[in-house]
Amino acid sequence: MCTGVNINLMTGQPKRGYHHGDLRNALIAAAARLAETGGPQAVTVRSAAKAAGVTPTAAYRHFENHEQLLGAAKDQAMDRMADAMRKRIGALPEIADPVRRAMSTLGGIACGYIDFATAEPGLFRTAFEQGAAMDGPELAKMDAAFRFLIEGLDLLVEVGHLAPRDRPFAEITAWSAVHGFSMLVIDGPMRDWDPEMVNAARERMLGVLSRGMSSREIDDQLVADVLADIKGGD
Repeated sequence: MCTGVNINLMTGQPKRGYHHGDLRNALIAAAARLAETGGPQAVTVRSAAKAAGVTPTAAYRHFENHEQLLGAAKDQAMDRMADAMRKRIGALPEIADPVRRAMSTLGGIACGYIDFATAEPGLFRTAFEQGAAMDGPELAKMDAAFRFLIEGLDLLVEVGHLAPRDRPFAEITAWSAVHGFSMLVIDGPMRDWDPEMVNAARERMLGVLSRGMSSREIDDQLVADVLADIKGGD
């Protein structure tokens, strides 16, 4: 997560007298801004150094190459994605019914993912540049956002809505649906759709996802209630 950046960095004017650690954070912030506007291919050590108002030599003391800086930008992107999910979960109303609460939480997580993708497509693309392994260090980097999905699905099992036998790989099913929808909106045929059409398609996708993440019959009213809970965060 980047810390505060001096206004001189925003205007491209060099800042003198960096304390240890400040320049690294400034470069990560610059890389994140580059990714926001130009995607992962725009993130280079030289371009980040220029944006931060320092020499490439100074930047190379913190990042040896493009891959290291891009990795830091990915971490920044995942942090912001987690923040978007957290915001959506926090916007949910008080819900007494445990099943409805669990389903609405999962829907909020999905919407936070889509919110981030559509609001910051450059960072979103950067987060998944060249993919990420589903184990080891790369998974640890994704923890902040990915854990929300894991815990949301585990909650469905806890309240008896999703059977333990149906839990394995449920996160991949949910992730595929939401990630695919996001890509269709930012880079696919839905990118020119009217916002009302996009929202209607999102609601339909979330309704199907809600039914799919269940091991029992779901009545239409429950799905409608969940969608209403989620819509409150729009």
